[in-house]
Amino acid sequence: MQQYTELERYRGSLIAILQEVLRHPDLTRKGLERIIRRHPKDGSGLFRRDEIIRAYRHLTATGELPPFDPTVLERLRRKPVRTRSGVTPVTVLTKPFPCPGECIFCPNDVRMPKSYLSDEPGAQRAEANSFDPYLQTYARLQAYHNIGHPTDKIEIIVLGGTWSFYPESYQIWFIKRIFDALHDFGKGIDRTAEVESTLQHDSQLHPERNTVNVAIKGTDLTQRYNQIVQEVYRQEMYRSREQATAIRAGIAARTVATEFATWEELEAAHRENEEAACRAVGLVIETRPDHISADEVLRIRRLGCTKVQIGFQSLNDTVLRLNKRGHNVAATRRAVRLLRQTGFKIHAHWMPNLYGSSPADDSADYAQMFADPDFRPDELKIYPCSLIESAELMQYHADGRWQPYSESELLGVLVSVFENTPEYCRLTRVIRDIPSTDIVVGNKQTNFREVVDRELKRRGSKSREIRSREIRNRQVSPVALHLDEITYDGGCSQEVFLQYITDDRQIAAFLRLSLPQKPALTPELDNAAMIREVHVYGQSLQIGESASGQAQHAGLGTALIERAVEIAAEAGYQRIAVISAVGTRAYYRKRGFVDGHLYQIRDV
Repeated sequence: MQQYTELERYRGSLIAILQEVLRHPDLTRKGLERIIRRHPKDGSGLFRRDEIIRAYRHLTATGELPPFDPTVLERLRRKPVRTRSGVTPVTVLTKPFPCPGECIFCPNDVRMPKSYLSDEPGAQRAEANSFDPYLQTYARLQAYHNIGHPTDKIEIIVLGGTWSFYPESYQIWFIKRIFDALHDFGKGIDRTAEVESTLQHDSQLHPERNTVNVAIKGTDLTQRYNQIVQEVYRQEMYRSREQATAIRAGIAARTVATEFATWEELEAAHRENEEAACRAVGLVIETRPDHISADEVLRIRRLGCTKVQIGFQSLNDTVLRLNKRGHNVAATRRAVRLLRQTGFKIHAHWMPNLYGSSPADDSADYAQMFADPDFRPDELKIYPCSLIESAELMQYHADGRWQPYSESELLGVLVSVFENTPEYCRLTRVIRDIPSTDIVVGNKQTNFREVVDRELKRRGSKSREIRSREIRNRQVSPVALHLDEITYDGGCSQEVFLQYITDDRQIAAFLRLSLPQKPALTPELDNAAMIREVHVYGQSLQIGESASGQAQHAGLGTALIERAVEIAAEAGYQRIAVISAVGTRAYYRKRGFVDGHLYQIRDV
């Protein structure tokens, strides 16, 4: 009602803005800003982009403006970069919970899951929503919708501590509730008030009931994160233990806990999502190398997971030991092998400037990551070590054992990183999104990627990694693209990276094909090549939608799949499997794949 009243009050100004937008099909961001300034709100303020988008949807529905046109929405969209990689990312955080690690560089904010800070944007959204998966997902979808982004192809990113250390019952429930939110949002059903009311009465994590005010100082770790979390969140910890006891005793867990769902309920949610309005086209979790096993990779696959974020941090055993990482490089090798054998996309985290390392050592460590077939991740987050007040590293800085790199030293390492990243890897992030106010010493520039790009240009060099080459919003005809294939050793497999690129190697689409050279971990994958990822770049379009010059829905994905089938057949495989996301199962069925237990399979 309030939104309708606002629209009526400013109808004249909003129609004037939209009529100008409609007259300019090639409108730029600055051009839109000029139009908005010409029609101020209340004669002084400016209309927000979400207000203009809401008015456009309403006025096209009532016939007061020409029929709805998605290209108009593109002109009005805020932060278009969020969905220019082809999907809409939705990040949710798990609740504060004990962590198996004792890393000296890790923040110890007891209001958050381990390694996260309450000032980080995603963490703030999680805390405001009581760390509830339904509320977090629904709120993010609503925010995207309000600023004009598509919400039909969603990549779910679950962050927070070590996923594999949370109780299985919590994990199943958490993922199932994310799917519930996707389905409700797609149907126009809003249960957020109901969920909020329940949490307000039952959850210690509700903002009105969460009174935690304990701050850990890294210089005086008389109590550790795990101890404090278990103490201050006693109610939450008791609920988890009580639930686990009930499950072991065969008691219906819902009689003792609300954070519970069965595998059967999750799988029913998966089936519903296959044709839902909001589909999960990717599901990502993060964990540690020492928590990856053969059973674990198959279990997270059953959850619907398609990608794993995994903390390498360093490939030097001495550095890992000095930083109390809790595992060695052999554990990382084993984890990568298991993930690759089961088809997962491998998204590694790597940290320069750790205690015991140096700029030269870091550059050599990074080069080793791609020289050694046992690693070679598909994606990377580069997180230079920063000093956070709650981290044990504070003690090492105080007595001079650790110092942050200078800007020139860090720049030298990162330039080496960009120059040594192969075309098949994507550098998703270069600096972690930590507010500068939380950093005691260390790099505080959030735009360091731009600094690196400028230095590369000055040197006459450039990066070959995927993100630097994405086609994004560039108009391109499929006839201007050619298929390029890169083959490399994946340790336990031969990997083939197929990409559609322009003559200047801008990338419009790619496929990761794995040709296993080790026995399969599950009979379902016996004698099967494996498609680990298919991705088409360009601004995300609605399912079934197409746009002239856009890479999405131009048939590139199908062409890549058919070429992958040819390669698999030439290599002697009888079948080809795909680690499909729940929301892409229908897409693969149309291309000849049939449902298995954890994968979809096609004869070659």
